[in-house]
Amino acid sequence: MEMPDKDTLKEMQDRLTLTPRLVWDHLDRGERDQVMAYAERYKHFLDHAKTEREAVLEVQRLARDRGFIDLQSNQQGDKVFFNYRGKIIALAVLGQKPVSQGLRLLAAHIDSPRLDLKQNPLYEETDLVYLKTHYYGGIKKYQWLARPLALHGVIFTAAGEPITLRLGEDPADPVFTVCDLLPHLARKVQMDKKVDEAFIGEKMNLLAGSLPLGDKETKERFKLHLLNLLSQRYGLTEEDLISAELEAVPAGPARDLGWDRSLVGGYGQDDRSSAFAALEALLDVDQPSCTCLTLLVDKEEVGSAGNTSAQSILLEELVARLLARQGESPALRRQALMQSQAISCDVAAALDPDWPEVFEKRNAARLGYGVVLTKYTGHGGKYHANDAHAEYISRIRSIFNQHNVIWQAAGLGKIDEGGGGTIAKFLAAYGMDIVDCGPALLSMHSPFEVGSKADLYMTYKAYRSFLSSLS
Repeated sequence: MEMPDKDTLKEMQDRLTLTPRLVWDHLDRGERDQVMAYAERYKHFLDHAKTEREAVLEVQRLARDRGFIDLQSNQQGDKVFFNYRGKIIALAVLGQKPVSQGLRLLAAHIDSPRLDLKQNPLYEETDLVYLKTHYYGGIKKYQWLARPLALHGVIFTAAGEPITLRLGEDPADPVFTVCDLLPHLARKVQMDKKVDEAFIGEKMNLLAGSLPLGDKETKERFKLHLLNLLSQRYGLTEEDLISAELEAVPAGPARDLGWDRSLVGGYGQDDRSSAFAALEALLDVDQPSCTCLTLLVDKEEVGSAGNTSAQSILLEELVARLLARQGESPALRRQALMQSQAISCDVAAALDPDWPEVFEKRNAARLGYGVVLTKYTGHGGKYHANDAHAEYISRIRSIFNQHNVIWQAAGLGKIDEGGGGTIAKFLAAYGMDIVDCGPALLSMHSPFEVGSKADLYMTYKAYRSFLSSLS
């Protein structure tokens, strides 16, 4: 065989090999401006949606602004939303084809790792007042120490009245913190131990006050001062804290990161980066071929258990209502789900150059190289994972390429290093085709996660192309 010349070899290399593409190399000035504008909207969403309840309200507000109506109302219209218990929200645009022929579904979660207050949180110790917490989801406990924290959530009074709390975000607000031990005294109790032994969940208590009420004869007068403050300001008693959902989250806004402002740093990007992209993609849909649905659920970070999780029957009920709205029988809901095509919108782990030993670099996502297509998650031998079929991967790949979406294929670290799961396996149980797809993050599950503005935008572009594809 005659050796090809250099031009032929270059043509063969371009045609036959897979070369990662840096998003920034493929953006014209107009699309670069769109990337930056998208990031501004995204940061605003992160700041106003730090809890699942806040996320639902913000999504509902944005949907109403775009003409969506409540599915539970008697209003007529093809663009609807459904708010379930303030913890799940779904948006749908009815398509030209019957719902029974299948939907295009984007599903993401809107809960994030955090510290939850216990049922009886308030106590006094050595003239200081604390709030006991129970961490939610997979966290590195030490990351939550010695940093300003805000309290977000709802408290129900004895009369059943809700009190919404969002304290620690305004510069004039007080904040809370979990104190850490000074290094001078930490050698034996922390530094000589394994990380998971050095930082103890029961010691992750929020410092909440230090002012007394009354004299030295007053019992628990520091705690009493704080209870009196809550009574005067909100009309609360200590018993009311039992019927509360209060979450301690990092205080402060999402920020541009880096001198070049190419990155976004902030809390809750797993999975609000995917949720926001799925929301914006759905809001842009108009007169689609198939009915399009964005489903944003709770409880993913604790295994999707509970009636506001991906394992609840809500999706079936939602599809039944969409069928009825189009004049079809709700009994066709499982047929509709089995013929649906879906993306499990969730983040991937970006290759961290300081920790290359836990990544398999040939199958690791890289920051700035586009949205990540993940065929399977799970751990070890693909346990507890949805493994998307080759036929479906081929279809998604074709859609992305047709719409100039820059994407990459990756997994979650080395096989035996650990692993993780998404809601894909729960939706796959309905028989639909589904694959995981979302942006890559650095410092995932930390109080300050990092994403590339280029990847965030490509995630939105990927979801929008999926919803708008014809077949």
